[in-house]
Amino acid sequence: MNSQIEGSSSDATRIARDPFSGAQIRFGVMGSAGGDFAASSLELCRELGRAIAENGCCLLTGACPGLPHEAVLGAKEVGGHVIGISPAMSLKEHVETFGSPYKEYDVLIFTGLGLMGRELVNIRSCNIVIVVGGRSGTLGEFSIAYEEGKLIGVLTGTGGITTALPALENTLGKKTGAEVIYDADPQRLIGLLLERYLSGSYVCPCDPECAQAARGIEGGC
Repeated sequence: MNSQIEGSSSDATRIARDPFSGAQIRFGVMGSAGGDFAASSLELCRELGRAIAENGCCLLTGACPGLPHEAVLGAKEVGGHVIGISPAMSLKEHVETFGSPYKEYDVLIFTGLGLMGRELVNIRSCNIVIVVGGRSGTLGEFSIAYEEGKLIGVLTGTGGITTALPALENTLGKKTGAEVIYDADPQRLIGLLLERYLSGSYVCPCDPECAQAARGIEGGC
């Protein structure tokens, strides 16, 4: 894993790169944008954001409030790079219609696709998906990630659908290439996900065949 981390140990300069594309590894954090949150869930999500940034990775969210935004705040505390995928067509709509934050993002992309439409962009734009809390919208994002064979982390202890996902996953009965890792500790969860992602045996079905060679697996181009 360490061979794919470049730069010094300083939070702002450490970058974890995909072994095939060379791009910074992107973690998508998907979860509850509204509702009542336990203080412990908020702190877990903030620690998750810090862990993503401290490991040299980029954080991507749906540019929404709630639990994902706590991860954004955590990432920014340690100089992390954050991308927001907005459902809005403009900053005006983002703020006035969706009531969403904007100041903490390094890059804010306006899809104009609405809340459900931008879910596909969220999932397809990240290498690893993490579920925190969550309601029906997050369940939809989990379903897309699972169907498309993504590496998925579930931060347990954050409530919402995270309590139901282990049982739900057991009923799916479909092999898509997706792998799901559960953990209640944000730092450990990020470590486990990165270890798996950077291992020589992991390839997402969404990657081209050339990625197999880049990851040390026989085949590819």
